[in-house]
Amino acid sequence: MLIIPFILGVVLIIWGIYRMKTDDGLFGKNQKSKNIFNLLLMGEASGLGQFLSGILLIVIGIIGFIVK
Repeated sequence: MLIIPFILGVVLIIWGIYRMKTDDGLFGKNQKSKNIFNLLLMGEASGLGQFLSGILLIVIGIIGFIVK
């Protein structure tokens, strides 16, 4: 049961990396600046939310493993 956050975390990280590399932003010279601009202006970043959520899920899985 504790392996589920790890699996979901890895899936979200892979999905986030894919979206960060492929999605197009409104402004910016490179993909990194486009993602940061979308995060600040529109509250979304192409893939950045999925990437950070995946990292958070893995950290929660480690904490759950330690607590149990």
